[in-house]
Amino acid sequence: MMFGSPRSVDKSKNKAASNSSEDYQRRLRTFVHKRLIDSLDDGGADILGDIEQVRDRLADILQDLEEERGLTVSDSQRVQLEQEILEELGGLGPLAGLMMEDDITDIMVNGPHEVWVDRGGQLQKTAVRFDDDSHLRRFLDRIVGAQGRHLDASNPMVDARLADGSRLHAVIPPLCAKGAIVSIRRFRCEQLDEAQLVESGFLSQDMLDTLKLAVNAGVNVVVAGSAAAGKTTLLNLLSKSIPENQRIVTIEETAELRLSHPHVIPLESRAGNMEGRGSISLRELVRTALRMRADRIIVGEVRGGEVMDMLQAMNVGHEGSLTTVHANSLSDVLRRLESLALMSDADIPRESVREMIASAIQLVVHVVRFRDGSRRVVSMGEVHSNDGELGVTPLFNFKTAAAEQDGVIRGRHEYTGAPIHFLDHVAARGFSVGLPFLASEVNGALD
Repeated sequence: MMFGSPRSVDKSKNKAASNSSEDYQRRLRTFVHKRLIDSLDDGGADILGDIEQVRDRLADILQDLEEERGLTVSDSQRVQLEQEILEELGGLGPLAGLMMEDDITDIMVNGPHEVWVDRGGQLQKTAVRFDDDSHLRRFLDRIVGAQGRHLDASNPMVDARLADGSRLHAVIPPLCAKGAIVSIRRFRCEQLDEAQLVESGFLSQDMLDTLKLAVNAGVNVVVAGSAAAGKTTLLNLLSKSIPENQRIVTIEETAELRLSHPHVIPLESRAGNMEGRGSISLRELVRTALRMRADRIIVGEVRGGEVMDMLQAMNVGHEGSLTTVHANSLSDVLRRLESLALMSDADIPRESVREMIASAIQLVVHVVRFRDGSRRVVSMGEVHSNDGELGVTPLFNFKTAAAEQDGVIRGRHEYTGAPIHFLDHVAARGFSVGLPFLASEVNGALD
C-alpha cells in the first residue's frame, strides 16, 4: 500500500531537517545564554544595560566554543543568536517580534508551544514558541519579579504592566492544568482622530457631533461593550471635547486611557502584597477623587461597589463624567449598573438606586466588535425613568446591510427621530444646540 507520493516524502524529509535545525538553534541559544549569565558572576552584570558590551561578550563566548569544542557557528546563526539573546535579556524573549507589530492588539500564550495573536480583529496562531515550560516561566518571572511580585502554587495568578504600558495577566498551575497561560493586551500609543473614526464607520458624523456637544456641556455618559470593542478608544476621543480649563481625574486598574487634555490626574488601583496588605481599590480612588477638586471623573471601567460612589459623584456636581461597563445592549447597561450598585455595602433600596441612575446618567453608548473584526458604535440612547422603571430611548442605531460575499459587514448609522431631551438642559446652560442633522429632519418634515 502506498502512503504518499515521492513529493510528500521529500516534504517530510525537509520538515524533519527544518525541525532538527530549529532544535539545534534552540539548544545552542540556551547554552550560550547560560554561559553569558554565568560569566556575569564576576561583577559584570552592569554590561546588560550596554548592547555593545553584550555583543562583545557573546562574540567571546562563541570564540571559546569554537576553540574548546571545535564548534562552527555560521554568520547567519551568529546574527540569530545575538538577536534572540538580546530579546531574552530585554525581558520579552520570543514575544519581542510580536510586540513590535502595530496591527496586533492582543497576544495569548497557551503554554510554551502555542502562541496566538489578535491581528486586525481576527485570532491567528503564530509560529512563535518558547523552548519549554521552564523557558516560559523564566520569561514570566523576569517580568513580574521586576515589579516586586511572584508566581507560585500559593499565588498562581498575577497582573503586571510591561515597559510600554501593555497589560499582562498570567495564570499558572494549579489554576490551569495546561501550563502557564499569558494574556497581553497591547498598549496602543497612536490615537485615531475624529475623521479616521468616521471614515472607518466606527460612528457617524451625526453621532460624533451629538456626543461632542454632550461631553462639552457636562452630560454624563456611560460607554458599554465587550472586551476590545472600542470603549477606551471612544473615551479617548470624547476627552477632546472637555474644556481645557477643567480638571480631570481618571481612575483605572491599569492605565490605558491617554486623554488629549492639558489637566489630567491619573490614579491607578493597587493589588495587595502576598499577605493581602497595601491594596487600594477603585472604590477608594473614586472617594479620593471627590477630595481632589475634580471637575470631571473618568472611571476606566466600573465592575463593583465603586458604581455607587461614581453615581453619587455624578449627582453632586461632577457633571460630564464618563465611565465604561461590560454590557450587551443599551437596556442591559442599566440592569448591570443597578446590580453592581446593589452589591455594594451601602444597603440602599433598589428604588433609590434606580433614582440615582436616572438622575446621574443621561447618555448610554454601546460599542460592538463584529465577527469580521470591525468595531462600531451600534447604538446610542437617552436614559429615562417612568414610575420608577428605568429605560433607554434609542437615538441612533447601526443598521446592518445584506451579507456580503467577502465576509465584510457593512451598514449605516441612522438617527431614530426620537426627541433628544438632554438638549433642553444643554441649551439652558447657554450652549448652542444647532446639530446639522436635526435641522435636516425639521426641513424634511416641512417639505
